[in-house]
Order: sequence, then C-alpha cells, then structure tokens
Amino acid sequence: MIRAVVCEDNLLVREGIVTLLTTEPDIAVVAQAGALDEALAAVAEHDPDVVLTDIRMPPTHTDEGVRVAAALRRSHPGLGVVVLSQYDDPDHALRVFDGGVARRGYLLKDSVAAPEQLVTAVRTVAAGGSTIDPLVVEAMLGARAAGVDSPLARLSPREREVLAEMASGRNNGAIAARLVLTVRAVERHINSIFAKLGLAEEEDYHRRVRAVLLFLAER
Repeated sequence: MIRAVVCEDNLLVREGIVTLLTTEPDIAVVAQAGALDEALAAVAEHDPDVVLTDIRMPPTHTDEGVRVAAALRRSHPGLGVVVLSQYDDPDHALRVFDGGVARRGYLLKDSVAAPEQLVTAVRTVAAGGSTIDPLVVEAMLGARAAGVDSPLARLSPREREVLAEMASGRNNGAIAARLVLTVRAVERHINSIFAKLGLAEEEDYHRRVRAVLLFLAER
C-alpha cells in the first residue's frame, strides 16, 4: 500500500485529488494539507511514501511545493514527491530535481488530462523512479521532447545506455561497472551527450540534470 499525503490549498482541487487516489486499491491518503508548514507536519506525523503537492500554497503562494521537495530530500530521503504546477517554469523544475532525480516528479496541471497520469506518477516515484512533464523540458531546452525531432535521436546506442544509467541516479563509477566500461570511457560518452544535446556551455551539474530530464520526458 502506498501511503500518500496530498498538499493543496484549494479545497475543491484537493478533494478531487484525494477522491481520485482513494479509488486505487494500492494507494491510501493518510493526510491532507493546505500550507507549507501543514505539509511538513503531516509528513512528520504520518511518515508517508509519497507527497503530492501543489507548487503554490500559503504562506507566500510562490514556490512552496519546491521548498517542500527540498526539505524532504534532507529529512526523508526515501520519500517520493510529485509537484503539480500551472507553469512550465524550468527553474522550478530544476530545483525539484536538485540533488538527484530519483523519487521526484514534476507535472503540469493542464497536462494531467487523464486520471491515470497522476496515479502513474505517484506509483512511479513511490517505487524510486522519476517523471517530468514533456512541456517543461520543451521550455527548458527549447526543443521538442519527443518524436523524430528529439535531440536524443542524435545519440548513439551506447550514449543512450549511459544516459539511461544517469537517469537511474548512478554516478560515473557505478555506470562504468554496470556497462563494463572504464570511468574514462563513461566520461567521454557523457561529454559527447552534453555536446549533442546542446548543453556544452552549462555547469556540469545542470548539464547532467537537464540531460536526464530530457531522457525522462521522452520515455
């Protein structure tokens, strides 16, 4: 059973999400919250598996969902967080995934056209995976996130394997061991990935995160 906390200050929206999740046999909503401090208190009290949070809540209605994700990465590193937003803000998305992509999700409310999209996101992050709305990646990279025009089409099969391992949260040493490569070879593949995706001029950490987010969006 996936234990979830739903954080949303709009009562009608919150009740709709709760109703949707509770119809699933493997998900139980153990608490609800309508503000940043309430969300953190609910996690401390109920120790859930996943937090589903709006990006804007009291007290400031700016980036509370991002701050929840950051705070819980420090206090509950095994907890999954799915952030829902009205805006395809690349900076917010990068902050949600800051520190790693595992157990994190970022979806646009307008893109959640079918209930199963939200349910799938909850299950994915609960299992240790990641999910991101393709429209966020389009805004982030200025390119289509899927299809024949995807920048990922420029990658070689080996580079896609390396990128998939990066998306699983593995460091270069772990990728080398898993793919039976030297660390130096992995580094060369990663630099080639950055170049082909047009990320060559950014800081190393942001390049890695953006490459992984593009991979997750296409998948």
